[in-house]
Amino acid sequence: MTRTLILAFLSILLVASIIIKPDEAFQASLQGLTVWWNIVFPGLLPFLTLLELMLAFGAVHAFGTLLQPLMQRLFHLPGEAGIALALGWTGGIPCGADAAAALKRDGTLTAAQGNRLLALAHMPNPLFMLLVVGTGFLHRPALGAAILITVWSSALLAALASAILTKRHDRQIKGDSNNSASSGLLRRAAAAMREAHNRDGRSFGKLLGDAVTTSVYKLMAIGGFMILCAVLVRLLQPLIPGIVPAFLLPGLVESHLGAYAAATAAFKGGAPWNAAAAAAVLSWGGLSALLQAGTSVAGSGLSLRSLAAARICQGFLSFLLTLALWKPLTALFARISPAMLPAMGQHEKTGSAPTAIVHAGDLQSLWPFMPALLLLFVSLLLLLSFLSAAASKLRLR
Repeated sequence: MTRTLILAFLSILLVASIIIKPDEAFQASLQGLTVWWNIVFPGLLPFLTLLELMLAFGAVHAFGTLLQPLMQRLFHLPGEAGIALALGWTGGIPCGADAAAALKRDGTLTAAQGNRLLALAHMPNPLFMLLVVGTGFLHRPALGAAILITVWSSALLAALASAILTKRHDRQIKGDSNNSASSGLLRRAAAAMREAHNRDGRSFGKLLGDAVTTSVYKLMAIGGFMILCAVLVRLLQPLIPGIVPAFLLPGLVESHLGAYAAATAAFKGGAPWNAAAAAAVLSWGGLSALLQAGTSVAGSGLSLRSLAAARICQGFLSFLLTLALWKPLTALFARISPAMLPAMGQHEKTGSAPTAIVHAGDLQSLWPFMPALLLLFVSLLLLLSFLSAAASKLRLR
């Protein structure tokens, strides 16, 4: 109901704005379309399609068996949650939300578990943080890595704290974690994969067509939300009082525009505050990210209110972590590659903060990096599987 009212209000506001300021609305819609095509579409398309294929072929259930010891021990979640974690952290918003909702619908997760997984997996695209924010917006590649570390760290800390506070009577995860030898895990993973694939029963051609169609449909909906939010930011920006930071409105509404505004704002504290503000905006995700997640979780029983509360907490935590870890992170990157990180105090921004107008030249397209994203996903899955096997062996001792 709340989501319907918000969308109705935004739709009325959008129509009114187009009538009153058609040129502004058109330029803003092109801006949102540019961000969607250069960043969101190439970042999400392979992962949304891959999720559908993995669910149908039983790969999600196979990896769920392999990842059960680690996910149960750290987050009190089923092993299948590791797939949502890997997809969300490599594909970006709303890939993790889509995976969490799929697991909730097939009964793998309870509502409480699904909400905790949703908060953990609903993350911004890592290459966007590294390449676009770090290299394109801040002109310092190492700052993108620092933002990535703090955004991921804040999500992990929040998830660990939530798991610790979770009541022990939460539904027990299926499977016997005490019988988790490597050979036993592999046999159970293979059996789970066969069982899930037999339940689906679709041929590869039918499955691939359905996966691509579903993924493109979701991407079109995501693009609509981004264009809508870009128009709102452009039209509401002149109405914001001068005492309000220029990055606040775009940061609240749309994370890509907000990250640009935060990275290019004029802070007295300089680069640390730019990076901290960008990290906070990316952790929050904006109204656009919540609407995208709402599309993914519709009918699954997962709560957008819970997600919004988690994202607000993670935004504050990311901001504080970035400022607290600024010196050690910059010192680390300076030792790794001094050329990556200019001396502190250089390139300080002066003058008033610009509006959140992103041009095509400000964006580094992620299309050439689609193979790298898939490789990152596979590497993350393998790392989680290795850690899970290690956790099972430690428990057996």
